[in-house]
Amino acid sequence: MSETVAEVGEFRLIERFTRHFAATPAVVLGPGDDAAVVTAPDGRVVACTDMLVEGNHFRRDWCSAADVGHKAAAANLADIASMGARPTALLAAVAAPQDLPAEWLEGLASGLAAEAAAVGAAVVGGDTTRGELLTVTVTALGDLEGREPVTRSGAKPGDVLALAGRIGWAAGGLNVLSRGFRSPGALVGAYRRPQPPYAAGRDAALMGVRAMIDVSDGLLADIGHIADDSGVAIDVDTTALPVPEPMRNAAEALGADARNWLLSGGEDHALAAAFPPDVLLPEGWRRIGTVSEGAGVTVDGHRWTGPTGWDHFVKE
Repeated sequence: MSETVAEVGEFRLIERFTRHFAATPAVVLGPGDDAAVVTAPDGRVVACTDMLVEGNHFRRDWCSAADVGHKAAAANLADIASMGARPTALLAAVAAPQDLPAEWLEGLASGLAAEAAAVGAAVVGGDTTRGELLTVTVTALGDLEGREPVTRSGAKPGDVLALAGRIGWAAGGLNVLSRGFRSPGALVGAYRRPQPPYAAGRDAALMGVRAMIDVSDGLLADIGHIADDSGVAIDVDTTALPVPEPMRNAAEALGADARNWLLSGGEDHALAAAFPPDVLLPEGWRRIGTVSEGAGVTVDGHRWTGPTGWDHFVKE
């Protein structure tokens, strides 16, 4: 029988949790002291936080502990990438019920560490506490490397709307799991472990991207933030968003509309951005629409009446 977190105790639990975390050159002082020390050569630090709550963002019967670790890290690392920065460090805080197996937290730690290592970052500390709901909160730090941050407010009329990464896959996986199925594995795997195009954010910054955002809540919802903050209108060209075969097959089997997954599905953590019209798009980016004068987001030149994305405080 696996020991629970209550049986292991806080300090031994922290020791077991943090032994999974390796240092990187950016880490001056890692886990174990009152705080970590991370270098900031640029003099500015990009920072973001994201919270995953069991039942809202993951289910333990759908995802392994390592899956949740990858998912929690990816949500934050993609935000750092969307600012055009290089991720350097993560901090993780966990609230757990007393009967949670301690090995689950070790699996979580391994997932966090592996996802951070994939981009050259390190997990440098955090916190654990008792809580009725299993909750994982991750903070990410990043280095701008001398560049200006890429915000949501720089798009201009005439710009090209482009996308890096995939969309709709995690939404398809969530729908599959919600119906009690475990296949197609490509969709379920995308829900469990997103694959954000981390390098594409830095590449875009180097090529003079004007505005960028992590697609976490749905393509239409998130590019709506660019439109609002930049004071422009954005139109999405669905001919540039073909439905992949696994998604199409799953949608037909479930009686769902795969277009909704593409346009409003979140948690793939693709990057959407506005580039000047004369810029050669970096590798991995593809044109999916246009930016013009006006306001709001349209699809193929028309107002979209379907779902646009996820809102945590709106009842389903």
